[in-house]
Amino acid sequence: MACAEQTRLARCLLRTVAIMALSAMTTILAQDAKAPEMSPGELVRVTVANEVAAANHPEILHMFRSHRKTSKGSQTRLYVETKDALAAMLIAINDQPLTAQQQKAETDHLAWLVNTPDQLRKKRAREKEDEERTLGIVKALPDAFRYEYEGTETGAAGLGEAGNPLVKLKFTPNPAYSPPSRVEQVLEGMQGDLLIDTRARRIAKIDGTLFREVTFGWGIIGHLDKGGHFMVQQGDLGLGNGDWGITELNLNITGKILLFKTLSMVSDETLSDFRKMPETLTFAQAVVMLKAEQDRLAHNTHPDQPHPEQPAEAQKTPQ
Repeated sequence: MACAEQTRLARCLLRTVAIMALSAMTTILAQDAKAPEMSPGELVRVTVANEVAAANHPEILHMFRSHRKTSKGSQTRLYVETKDALAAMLIAINDQPLTAQQQKAETDHLAWLVNTPDQLRKKRAREKEDEERTLGIVKALPDAFRYEYEGTETGAAGLGEAGNPLVKLKFTPNPAYSPPSRVEQVLEGMQGDLLIDTRARRIAKIDGTLFREVTFGWGIIGHLDKGGHFMVQQGDLGLGNGDWGITELNLNITGKILLFKTLSMVSDETLSDFRKMPETLTFAQAVVMLKAEQDRLAHNTHPDQPHPEQPAEAQKTPQ
């Protein structure tokens, strides 16, 4: 009798556990199937606001390396962001170090910029215009497209923050959108996907394709060919301070300008080896740093190898 009673009790417990498990599973499935609390358009708008806020902090400066491939080969450059302008130095062509003559041409050009303040100001003005055009495109994203949820991915090195959930959105042109300038006009012929890091509320990736030809000035000023493609990826730079930056760019865009001049932007570029720079860094100081880094790479490592950890003394800002 006692045995039978124990058996009934055990069965009762098993049924209870099964019911609880089924209930928990039903709740989980219901949560997964439930639509996100924020609409796709609202998520994009909040994310773009964060991107604009990040762009409004020009004092956040880095040194980094670029490896860019085109149909003509590859080029490796070092860049240093400064409060004056972006300092750059070519250090390798087709993964081979520069010749002495090529190195001299690079250092001579940088010295000319340092010693010609007017040219440095013009360089900064051009960079500022490029930044404003890019920011104009970013600001237009919430209104230029319609968005739909397409799934999720997980952040990785250089793509959002590693381990963070990424929401994938499909975007198509918004027929009601009216571009304020030729810069935003390209968006009317574009569709693709957007990845958003939902914890950081930052754009991890935008991948767009021109599904039709886009003309400017009734086709007289120029056009971009159908099938053009671009991809920009960014993420946490792994510096431990929350800094984000662009880590990869792919461009394959062709067309014509003023009816006869061919436009071709075809390249794959990877940005890496980011290092935090002082907020007060000048262009002249950056040039000294570029020369020192060039010498170090020439004597110690291959130009495309990552930068090793340096002692604190080696990281001091040149005076």
